[in-house]
Amino acid sequence: MRDVAERAGVGIKTVSRVVNGEPGVAAATAERVNRAARELHFQPDPFAGNLRRSVRRTQSIGLLLSSVDNPYCAAVHRAVEDVAESRGVSVLSASSDEDPQRERALVGTFVSRRVDGLILSATGGDQAYLRPEMDAGTPVVAVDRAPVGIDVDSVVVDNVAGARGATAHLLRRGHRRIAHLGDLSMIATATQRLDGFRQAAAEAGVPADDQLVVQDLHTVELAFDATFRLLRSDDPPTALFTSQNLVTIGAIRALRSLGMQHDVAVVGFDDFALADLLDPAVTVVAQDPVAIGRAAAERVFARLEDRSLPSTQTVLATRLVVRGSGEIAPRRRGSA
Repeated sequence: MRDVAERAGVGIKTVSRVVNGEPGVAAATAERVNRAARELHFQPDPFAGNLRRSVRRTQSIGLLLSSVDNPYCAAVHRAVEDVAESRGVSVLSASSDEDPQRERALVGTFVSRRVDGLILSATGGDQAYLRPEMDAGTPVVAVDRAPVGIDVDSVVVDNVAGARGATAHLLRRGHRRIAHLGDLSMIATATQRLDGFRQAAAEAGVPADDQLVVQDLHTVELAFDATFRLLRSDDPPTALFTSQNLVTIGAIRALRSLGMQHDVAVVGFDDFALADLLDPAVTVVAQDPVAIGRAAAERVFARLEDRSLPSTQTVLATRLVVRGSGEIAPRRRGSA
């Protein structure tokens, strides 16, 4: 408040009235105060009256994921929560819905609550807006995707290797017309998984066919529609690589609606509940969201204890879980 008051040329009490919405301040003066607050990235501290200057922690961290109702995100959330709970720390969580503006607004909400640290799954935007908070000492850890514009700790998986291995698995089964059904193209993980898919095809000498690559399928319904169209085309794919769990579910629903679940091979990226109980059971590239969430939370608390730690990127491996759907051989044309 002193900094804001000095820049605006007013007293601290005037700043207090403006930020608390109290009457008695001229409009022009209030505008000067608000402008100074914006320039200095000032955030009102709702805990300031209850905290001594020597004790600044609020025993809370902010967690921002793409959608907390996605099974993958839910598992990450629970792992972070378990680590935090063991330290007596609360977790404030929210969903960005892959919207950069919503991400920024929610981070602002966490910051206004003075969380001790932030864990976020970055959207497709630039995260450089976090620099003032980082400069102020708030540790930030990226989970699932590396951020853009800032150097922070991150916990990710090797998406390229996982997708390349899944595609190679289908190629070894004899498939040459493999469709790639991807998530939002602005998301780094979607781009990386498409890269892995293309690398495997190129290594096998399979010509690229852009008609078999469909991106921006972020819901079960969109994935269903895209899969249905591909399978009803004049030259349909014999196998599908679905690069996200909701996309996989939509694709499987399309296959079942056409009675083709035993004819077209599927390998999905990300495991999901009951995947092993379907007929055929679904072959997947499995991540370990619990390990991802735990590692991210542990890094936040390590940085709270030692802010001089260098930024690191933790890359976790994926594993191919063979269950049946990815082992279906391509059918010959004209066979019943």
